[in-house]
Amino acid sequence: MPAKESATKIAKMTFEDALAELEDIIRGLEAGNTNLNDAIAAYERGTALKRHCDDKLRDAQEKISRIKLDETGNLTAAISEQPKEK
Repeated sequence: MPAKESATKIAKMTFEDALAELEDIIRGLEAGNTNLNDAIAAYERGTALKRHCDDKLRDAQEKISRIKLDETGNLTAAISEQPKEK
């Protein structure tokens, strides 16, 4: 699968799906039952999945930081969805 096509598919994944696939890759690499070329390809995909998960977590942290509560704990400012520019 070409790298650009793979990156597009990863970009569409949810955090949970990407993390589950990353965990599967790690288990496979730790088991040591793959040949060198497959291990390198798995490592490269794992790196892309980790980057995707990091981006999703950073986005979530930014959204959480924009939540404002008053002194009684009520929401005073809603999170506005802004498209992320890259």
